Amino acid sequence: MELTDALRTTLHAGFITVFSGLAVAQNFPVKPIRLVTSPPGGGNDFTARLIAQGVADGSLGQPMVVDNRPAALAAESVWKSPPDGYSLLVGGSTFMIGHLLRDTPYDPQRDFTPVILAGSSPNVVVIHPSLPVKNVRDLIALAKTRRGELNYGGAGLGGTQFLSAELFKSMTGVDIVYVAFKGAGPSVIGLLAGEIQVMFISANSVMAHVKAGRLRALAVTSAQPSALVPDLPTVAASGVPGYDVVSVDAVYAPAGTLAAVVNRLNQEISRAINKPDLKRKFLEAGTEIVGGAPEVLGAKLKSEISIWGKLIEAKGLREK
Repeated sequence: MELTDALRTTLHAGFITVFSGLAVAQNFPVKPIRLVTSPPGGGNDFTARLIAQGVADGSLGQPMVVDNRPAALAAESVWKSPPDGYSLLVGGSTFMIGHLLRDTPYDPQRDFTPVILAGSSPNVVVIHPSLPVKNVRDLIALAKTRRGELNYGGAGLGGTQFLSAELFKSMTGVDIVYVAFKGAGPSVIGLLAGEIQVMFISANSVMAHVKAGRLRALAVTSAQPSALVPDLPTVAASGVPGYDVVSVDAVYAPAGTLAAVVNRLNQEISRAINKPDLKRKFLEAGTEIVGGAPEVLGAKLKSEISIWGKLIEAKGLREK
């Protein structure tokens, strides 16, 4: 009899929880939603503002307001917020793998709920035109004959410029040497000046120089050809099978947010970013829309952590 009463109590509590959750989801949202992201000027801020713009005239019924904070504080702010759907993080690849490089109080997989993978931005492999190579296979061959003589530039150990090159090195066995710059702009200047010979960098940062003949583009780092640079082959198809590196723009809620609320947010944001005018703005800024269910972002997060975790451990890249 005690077991039956206990079971009845458990089922009753479960029904209350389910119906309470449904009621909350049906009424959601009843106030503005914060999109917490990095400071103005960056890609995540741009994505957050376009999402807010796209949602404004939709059926959500409440505005999304961009809340800019330093990157680490943005994630921490959302992590500490109630899991009610009113505080969302718009983060990128640095958020995905930052805890692999340094200590953070939160874990992206444990402490956040994926909402949507908004967009992705591949890098382009570019070289100084003085290098006698026409494609990625030529670059690999040259680098193997001139071990340690070629340099590549980047703007930080945790950025996709650096990690793209390190993964390339790991998968091909070449030895090219990292040269640190204070930002993407200075690294491009270094490449133009011949201070470095190779870069893995966003298409928007270099394609004008490529078209002018000042640099030579060899391939795109995404697994599939990119609409951003349709004439370029992928690194994977150019002799490095399995190679796939993109920067991402994604939206997360705190762990424990109701699935019905997450799905509502996913649907509204998906509708917004797929508007033709917003898709055009994203593409002009170097980002391709991805979208999909929350599980798409969850799978990408898991994959990124696995790939970069192995590389960071093998290379000893974790900050002391």
